[in-house]
Amino acid sequence: MTDSHRPSGAYPMYPSYGNGEAAYPPPPAYEPQRGADEAPGAETWPPPPPQSPPTGPDAGTPKPERRVKRPVALLAAVAIVAAAVGGGTATLIGSHLDGSTAPTASGSAVSGTTVSQSSAGTVAGVAAAVSPAIVEISATSSAGEATGSGVVVTAGGEIVTNNHVISGASQIEVALSTGKTYTADVVGTDADKDLALIKLQGASGLKTATLGDSSSLRVGDEVVAIGSPEGLTGTVTSGIVSALDRDVTVAKDEDQGQGQQQRQQGGGSWPFEFGGQQFNGDTGTSKTTYKAIQTDASLNPGNSGGALINMNGEIIGINSAMYSPSSTNTSGSSSAGSVGLGFAIPVDTVKADLGTLRAGNGS
Repeated sequence: MTDSHRPSGAYPMYPSYGNGEAAYPPPPAYEPQRGADEAPGAETWPPPPPQSPPTGPDAGTPKPERRVKRPVALLAAVAIVAAAVGGGTATLIGSHLDGSTAPTASGSAVSGTTVSQSSAGTVAGVAAAVSPAIVEISATSSAGEATGSGVVVTAGGEIVTNNHVISGASQIEVALSTGKTYTADVVGTDADKDLALIKLQGASGLKTATLGDSSSLRVGDEVVAIGSPEGLTGTVTSGIVSALDRDVTVAKDEDQGQGQQQRQQGGGSWPFEFGGQQFNGDTGTSKTTYKAIQTDASLNPGNSGGALINMNGEIIGINSAMYSPSSTNTSGSSSAGSVGLGFAIPVDTVKADLGTLRAGNGS
């Protein structure tokens, strides 16, 4: 057998066979170094074979180290930009950051209030709310029959109207908005303020009006007038407050001047003075002056005693006088309509006078 001249350790490694001293090749003379996570006694020999070098066109090119992505930093930057555009987007991004479920985007939808959801502040809304508390008054006297309007102030049938509507009446009939009629008695009158209080016989549970505050009125405020012009029950007109504190002079008695003639012919228009001039007839010698609200809401014969209402549905005046250019002629015709010059007694005057009227006292 020929001796080998290879140096020691130059022989190739072969798998070992057998155990202990009979194993070939023999185990190393020292214990291999163990990893920190390897338990003592764990089998670590022989070591795992080295991995085969990569092959292919990219085998010789080292791969760059993969950088760890930072999604939180990126989203935070997006959230800052979104906050400058709109809070909704920033909130949406923020919900992703804290792990909560993001809300569904609404696209280009814009939140708002539908106008038709409420009729508050509209002429239709005011009319629907207040009309049941406005009545038509028919007053019969020796001079004829006059038609006016009134406002229900108590469920038991107390009604505020103008003194000139019921002055001298021997019989008063009142028709509600429902068409039901009642006979009424005069409780009290105040000719100086052209106010009267009547009460329905046997009435209960009536719809009442809310008395507002006329001291807060401003020129230009929108108003609604409800009454029974020419016997047309529940007629609604609208306009604005044209002026405040107008000095209006009216006759105290129903038989003053041409007022009696108009009353006999059913016109129902009431003579008054304003600015030193007389309108709708001669006011006569017995007259009174009060501060009035001027309005361009259409008032016609029969509106006297009706309501002037603000857009909250509160009574702010009792309609009392109107200017009709052709009603000063001798025919007494009431065919001429409103020209936008109407006057109402402020509701604060009415509220201050209610106690006197209920007591049956007056001028």
